[in-house]
Amino acid sequence: MTHAEDETTAPRPAGAPPQAAVMRVSGDLDLHHVEEVRSTLLDAIAEAPPGAEVTIDLTYSSFCDSSGLEALLTARRIALDSGRTLRLGAPSHQLLRLMAITNTAGLFAMGAAPQRDGSVD
Repeated sequence: MTHAEDETTAPRPAGAPPQAAVMRVSGDLDLHHVEEVRSTLLDAIAEAPPGAEVTIDLTYSSFCDSSGLEALLTARRIALDSGRTLRLGAPSHQLLRLMAITNTAGLFAMGAAPQRDGSVD
C-alpha cells in the first residue's frame, strides 16, 4: 500500500537544497489502512534530512476518510516540528473536497506528483 523512497541518490553539493523524499500511497486512506500509512509516513519524515520536503504521492489513492486526514495532519505537524515540509502530490478530488469541508486545505502544500526520475507530472 505504501512505499517510501529517496528521490535523490547523488551526493549533495555544499549549499544545495536538501534531498526530497517521496512516499507513494495506493489504495484508500481509511480506517482500515491508516496505521500502515501513518507508520510509513512518520518513518519517511524521520529519515528525510533536515529541511527536506517529503511528498506524499497520492496518484493511486482515490479515497480518504477522517482517519486518513487526521494522519496527514499529524504528519504535517511532525514534519514542521522537525524542520521538514510535507507536500501532497496529486490529491484526489474527494480528498480536496474533504479538506475544503474541514477547512484544512490551506494547511498543506500541494502540487503534481513527482515521477520516479524526480521530474513532475
